[in-house]
Amino acid sequence: MQLSFDSDVDEFRAEFSAFLDDHLPSAAETLERPRSVSHMPQWARDWQRLLFDNGWLLPAQPPEFGGRNASVLQQYVHLEELCTRRIYHSFNPQGVNIVAASLITFGSDEQKHEWAVPVLRGERTASLGMSEPSAGSDLASLRTKAVRDGDDFVVNGQKVWTSGAHDADWLLTFVRTDPDAPKHKGISALIIPTDLPGVVCRPFADLCGEENTDFNEVFFSDVRVPAANLVGPLNGGWKVINGSLGHERTMMWLGFADRIANSIADFRPSNALERDEFASTIMDYQALRLLGSVGLAQASRGEVDVAAVSIPKLLGAEAEMRAAANALTGAGPDGLIHPSTSGPYAHMNLDHYFASWFERYARSFSGTIAGGTSEIQRNIIAQQVLGLPRG
Repeated sequence: MQLSFDSDVDEFRAEFSAFLDDHLPSAAETLERPRSVSHMPQWARDWQRLLFDNGWLLPAQPPEFGGRNASVLQQYVHLEELCTRRIYHSFNPQGVNIVAASLITFGSDEQKHEWAVPVLRGERTASLGMSEPSAGSDLASLRTKAVRDGDDFVVNGQKVWTSGAHDADWLLTFVRTDPDAPKHKGISALIIPTDLPGVVCRPFADLCGEENTDFNEVFFSDVRVPAANLVGPLNGGWKVINGSLGHERTMMWLGFADRIANSIADFRPSNALERDEFASTIMDYQALRLLGSVGLAQASRGEVDVAAVSIPKLLGAEAEMRAAANALTGAGPDGLIHPSTSGPYAHMNLDHYFASWFERYARSFSGTIAGGTSEIQRNIIAQQVLGLPRG
C-alpha cells in the first residue's frame, strides 16, 4: 500500500504552501467578519479574487474558472493544506463549491461567464434554493412552480433553510415546471436574482443566538424570471440537483475530519471515562481518514463509486457530533457558557469553528442533515453498497 504521494502532488502542495506564506491576509486585515454564507467582507472578496487569478480557488477547473486542471490527488492536498492551517476555502461556500460549479457543469457558455465567473471572482455571491417546508430530504416533492409566459417564467412558491439568501445576489433555484410529470421528471433549475420584484428573503435566527441569521425563508410571488436563466434543459433539473449535491459531497469527508481534528486538538480529557471517549474520537478520526483515502485512491484511478461516498459521509457526520458531545460533557457547566471560545482564534476561518462547546455541538447536527441525512445515507449503503433488499 502506497501511503505517500508522487512528486507532482508533493510539488503542487509545496507551490500552494508557498503561495499561502506569501499572500495570506493578516489578522488586522480581517476584522470585519462574515455574517452569513453569502456575506463577504471586502477582504474576503479580495482574497478570493487572488486565489482565482492564481488558479488556487477551484484547482480542478481550467484557468478560466479559477483552477489549473488539477488531478484528484492534487485537489486533495490543496484542501488538506487549507485545513491544516485552519483556512476556510471560500466565505461564499455554496456559491463557489456548489452553485458556480454546477453552472460550469450544466450551464451555457453565457451563463458560465455572466453568472458563475463573477461569483468565483468574489464580485457577486450566490446561494442554493432547494429545500421547502414540505420538501427537505425528499427534494423531488418540491412545489415551487414556474410557468412559462412569453420570454419569462413566472415563479410562485416558497423555500426555507436557504442559507445566506438575504445577502446573496442570486439563487440557483429548483422549481416545478411540469406538474403533470412524475415528480422527478418535472423539475427545472433557474437563476433568480434576489432583487427581482416579488422575491422576499426573511432571515431567521438559529439556536446559537439571535445574531446568527444565516437561514432564510424565501418567498416568490409572481416573480418574472427571464427564460435565458434556465440552467440545463427544461424539466431536466433533477440531473442538475444530483450534480449540485455531487459537488457538495466531493471530499466532504475531509471537512468532517478537519473539524474532528480540531476537537481533538482543543479538548483535553480529565478522567478515565473522558479518556476512553477521547480515544474513540481519535479512532473515529483515523478510520475516517483511511476510508477517505480509499475513495481518493479509487477516484485517482478513474473508478466511480457514487454510493460508497455515503460511507465516509455518514461516519464523519456522526463522529463529529459524538466528538463535540463528549467535549461539551467534559467541559461541564463551562461548556454551556455562550458566547465563548473553546479553541485558538483563526482569522481565516469561520468564528464558530472555535466558539463555545455548546455552539460547536449544536452546529454538529447540521452535518447529519446537509448533503443527505444520515438516514438516507444508511439506506444508500444498505441497498447500493451492501445489496440488502428493501424492507
